[in-house]
Amino acid sequence: MTADQDWLCGAARAVETDPETIRTVFPVAGRRVGRAPLEPATDQHGLVHGTTDDAARARLIDAMSGAVDPDRLTDLLIWLYRNGGAAERRGVLRGLSALAERRPHRLTGLVVPAGVALCEDALRSNDPRLVAAAVGPFAGQYLGAHGWRHAVLKCLFLGVPTAVIARLPQRADAELARMVDGYVAERRAAGRAVPDDARALTSRQLI
Repeated sequence: MTADQDWLCGAARAVETDPETIRTVFPVAGRRVGRAPLEPATDQHGLVHGTTDDAARARLIDAMSGAVDPDRLTDLLIWLYRNGGAAERRGVLRGLSALAERRPHRLTGLVVPAGVALCEDALRSNDPRLVAAAVGPFAGQYLGAHGWRHAVLKCLFLGVPTAVIARLPQRADAELARMVDGYVAERRAAGRAVPDDARALTSRQLI
């Protein structure tokens, strides 16, 4: 086991024993496990698959979620997000998505509405990596239709590949196509290239 793996295993055990420990180990995860993209060959900036610190923080949230009740989980997630920088915020969002995929039974009580609010906050930023983290499986499952459609448009505006958007084929609809049509028309009127990701979501493609 490498030093970074050893640290993460120890940190996860500490969080399981005393969930409050996450307040101290969560911020330092990047320094302990690194910040490299998980799939550098195909995802150079870690937008689609995330980074090593994203994955570490998601694991810490998983450990915490099994040791607390929904109210305390909600409070700690909000605290970690509000008191963290962009990397910590990504970690919270990636952690929520990991729970949505692997432990949905832990997303009870106020955890879901709080998580939706955090995703909506992240989607107001212009940080591509934060936006990418906000449109993962948690948002794909729980973000409302209006907010989800605007999240897709935000990805197009920022150049975030639509491959990051969970459940895109299942949730794409005529209203999204209408919005993308408008985006494409604006790009063409300005003499700007239309991304392939946008072309795939236009009304012609969805008919």
